[in-house]
Amino acid sequence: MSAFPFEISGRDGAARTGVLKTARGDIRTPAFMPVGTAATVKALTVDQVMSTGADIILGNTYHLMLRPGPERLERLGGLHRFMRWEGPILTDSGGFQVMSLSGISKVTEEAVTFKSHIDGSRHVLTPERSIEIQADRLGADIVMQLDQCVSWPAEEGAAAAAMRLSDRWGRRSKAAFGHRERQALFGIQQGSTFADLRRESSERLIEAGFDGYAIGGLAVGEGHAAMCEVLDYAAGFLPEDRPRYLMGVGKPVDLVEAVARGVDMFDCVLPTRSGRHGQAWTWEGPVNLKNARFAEDDSPLDETLDCPASRDYAKAYLHHLVKAEEILGQVLLSWHNIAFFQALTAAMRAAISEGRFEVFRRDFHARQAVRGAG
Repeated sequence: MSAFPFEISGRDGAARTGVLKTARGDIRTPAFMPVGTAATVKALTVDQVMSTGADIILGNTYHLMLRPGPERLERLGGLHRFMRWEGPILTDSGGFQVMSLSGISKVTEEAVTFKSHIDGSRHVLTPERSIEIQADRLGADIVMQLDQCVSWPAEEGAAAAAMRLSDRWGRRSKAAFGHRERQALFGIQQGSTFADLRRESSERLIEAGFDGYAIGGLAVGEGHAAMCEVLDYAAGFLPEDRPRYLMGVGKPVDLVEAVARGVDMFDCVLPTRSGRHGQAWTWEGPVNLKNARFAEDDSPLDETLDCPASRDYAKAYLHHLVKAEEILGQVLLSWHNIAFFQALTAAMRAAISEGRFEVFRRDFHARQAVRGAG
């Protein structure tokens, strides 16, 4: 039995909507988790993030273990108290950073050894240490197993070896995690773009038994079409009665297409990263506020969103802030983007509940195609 009940309240095709009930509050699905890499969603206060309707945020184990350090965070009351976020927090295991830092890391059966990108210090991360940091030191509500994520493109042999190592690490992670009533442990499906490997990975995960299941190893360069091809089968390999989390994804169109294939949870740095570079996401597609055509545009980004950044500031002002490299421009665009992603998931929840998700999906694609980045 899962630590956190997952109640599916509506279905429309493969898409589903529901609630994951955690000890710190409900997570409405489909859900988008803003990424708080270093105990902050970049450029935003916790109150601003909460105001967008986010039910849960993500913390990054790799970055937090290097600075300020897991033991220090525990002494300061854990990650929730440290950053003043009272809702649920999911922490990743550090596996993705291991892949991205392959030049300064070494993977063995026992652990991954790597050098800090900050000061070059040597660190060893085992599945057991990853669980200790996430569950005991940071106090995460949803904890991820340590896994090995291969880069793309991957040879089938390398993808198979990484998937099976991830399975062994997953079982070690589960043993270290034990049984906890106020925390959940998610396993991670791997297998790159190989259907047989994804199926085998899922069978191994189900045999081990986890509170939820993530789809890893995507959004690593394979492109939208290839990602959708994998999701055509990968999500269906996972249990119906547990949440399915697509890691590191993505653009609004990625979310819509993944929900259409049965995915429930998402995270991505895109909203705040785009905001820091002058880009706003809208129902009609991305908008580049650096563009001179906004210099005298006194309309807001989206007056229908219940977000001051979206509703109360003219595009001309946002254009000025971006061109002048004022920090406020990064704050407002990041705030708007997080609000838009929350509005998108809320709209999908409503469409699924009302049995009109395919109409929503078709209209979304039509609106996105009307206008490019500007």
